[in-house]
Amino acid sequence: MSERQKNILKSSLGVAGATLLSRLLGMLRVMLEAAVLGGGTVASGWGLAFMIPNLFRRLLGEGALGTALIPLIVRTEAQKGMTQVRRDLGQVFMMLSALLAAIVVVVSLGAWLCRPLFHSEHARLAVSLLPLLMPYAFFICLIGVIGAILNSRRVFLLPALGALLLNLFLIAGLALWQWQGRGMTDLPCLLERLAVLTLASGAVQLGLFLFLLHRKGGLPLFRQQGQRDPGVLKELWRLVLPGMIAYSALQISFLADRVIAAWIGPMAVPALNYTDRIIDLPIGIFAVALGSVLMPALSRAAAGNDYAAMRSDIAFGLRLVGFICIPAAVFVMCCWQMIATLLFFRGNFTSENLQAMAGTMVFYGSGLPFFCSLKVLLPAFYSRKDMRRPLYVSLGCVTLNIVLNLLLMKPLEQGGIALATVISSVCNNLSLLLLLRHDRLLPACRDWCGSLVRSLAAAVAAILVVNLVLESQWGPGALWGELLLSAVLFGVIYLLVHGVSGGR
Repeated sequence: MSERQKNILKSSLGVAGATLLSRLLGMLRVMLEAAVLGGGTVASGWGLAFMIPNLFRRLLGEGALGTALIPLIVRTEAQKGMTQVRRDLGQVFMMLSALLAAIVVVVSLGAWLCRPLFHSEHARLAVSLLPLLMPYAFFICLIGVIGAILNSRRVFLLPALGALLLNLFLIAGLALWQWQGRGMTDLPCLLERLAVLTLASGAVQLGLFLFLLHRKGGLPLFRQQGQRDPGVLKELWRLVLPGMIAYSALQISFLADRVIAAWIGPMAVPALNYTDRIIDLPIGIFAVALGSVLMPALSRAAAGNDYAAMRSDIAFGLRLVGFICIPAAVFVMCCWQMIATLLFFRGNFTSENLQAMAGTMVFYGSGLPFFCSLKVLLPAFYSRKDMRRPLYVSLGCVTLNIVLNLLLMKPLEQGGIALATVISSVCNNLSLLLLLRHDRLLPACRDWCGSLVRSLAAAVAAILVVNLVLESQWGPGALWGELLLSAVLFGVIYLLVHGVSGGR
């Protein structure tokens, strides 16, 4: 492992540790949501409403805009210094704030006007909550952009810790509600309270991020208009627009998934959302952390035309993804019922709600390595300011996903939606790998393919041993002990087999 790769791994582990804490709190929040909101109409309404501000967060916060900013900041700082970077950021922040304010007003007003058009109870509940939740999009998008700026300054840990606030606020609200012993009939009132807490967490987090940016010398300058680069916004939009279309297409696909799921029934959307939270745990802890560290590293290598370093970093990222995510996928697919039961089966969450998660857990679990590898492959394009080709790939895969949703929803219900997402993600990965091969940036197969095969073989061997031990040692009703033993035994066997087979 080179010194460069050690630095990438070290920074990734720091972000992963912070993200682990955030995701664990997020899982605790979702467990409380499942117990209080259940897996039906109320949970569906909350999930649909919260999805809209999250869409803009992924699009204008940590999505295309944040991704495009990093190579621009790195280049401008190297050529013109940090003062010019701060002037350029002042323009970006004024433009983004005005755009976000307009979006909040338009979406909130549209939701209020369209409410009479919806007849299902969960849809009406969602559009009623949306005007109250939309200002969160303003806060969280600015927070995402500030996080990208901090990453470009090699500050990774503290921005990752900022995500704790939303979970802490919502956990406090849900725990207080449970302590008060309120009933199902009062749940709409609880949703309004959760929406207010969401806004409060966004405002506090934005204030903290601005303070941190000030401490790191990157606070935008909103004066000295004559010294700003008039072409910075034009160049930024030239880079952002293809990525924004790609991210928009992905979010439209995600939105289509949830709309189609809402047609299936009130339990489909919660089943997908609760499964997402489980699958997001390894993605958020590891893949997002790795991607956030790889992006600045690849941007610097691309700026120096050091393509050998880029190939080495891409291979290193793919090996890490295989080492972590392949065993995670095998474990989730084989132990999904234990995991979902222990996390959600309490309170207003019924056995019927649990069974609705069967297909989503198995299919989404199988897609874990493909979801995570995109966090390695996409920075290889964005770091070179190549936004268009990933856009075309994304549009094709989104179209495929929507078509497969419609074909698979009837025989497999919400499991078909999960399977469609996995198939489109596989196609996305293969297309990006072919493009990297065309650009002569695809690492040699010996640098990463063998590691993936060893990871899969070791994971299969480990789960076979786990199943053999569990069948002979454990009976019904010992789920906590069974899951703990399963995880520990699986991890030990996996590491041993992987190590013996020559894994690195």
